[in-house]
Amino acid sequence: MAHPHESRRSGPRSAPPSATSEPTATGPDSYGPRLASVVLFVHDHDESADFYQELLKMEVTVRTATAALLVGQGGFQVYLRTVGPKAIHPVGHVGAQYVIWTADGPDDFQRCERVLRARSDRVGTRHGDGFTLIEGRDPSGLPVLVAYPGPDEVARLEIIARYYV
Repeated sequence: MAHPHESRRSGPRSAPPSATSEPTATGPDSYGPRLASVVLFVHDHDESADFYQELLKMEVTVRTATAALLVGQGGFQVYLRTVGPKAIHPVGHVGAQYVIWTADGPDDFQRCERVLRARSDRVGTRHGDGFTLIEGRDPSGLPVLVAYPGPDEVARLEIIARYYV
């Protein structure tokens, strides 16, 4: 299974419901922009870098006094920025609330579950229509979600009420 940053347009199962089988804009390989980076504000970027490096199998490529950059296979990036130990993350406010990662396979999903359970006592599992989602917390208490299989393998036919309704 490809990493979340890689384009995987292999057929109707992976195309969004509104997509056509042939891209139109600038040629047969044009599907529009894809997610390349995520920026997370955290309590301690060093502690968070260690966590995300282990969980996501990413490499820390740059580290400063207040930030770290992790890069995964294929170039996907996670920027971590220290905002201090008392900074809060209010749920329900405008802006991104969750990032859902896709495990590379069933063994990788189990590995991610072990990492989350070893680092957090707040871990839960949910089952969707053909996929499983595990949620844990990072060192700053931010929710971390990992799914398997990914939406490119099993279309999401429901909105998970816990997160969106």
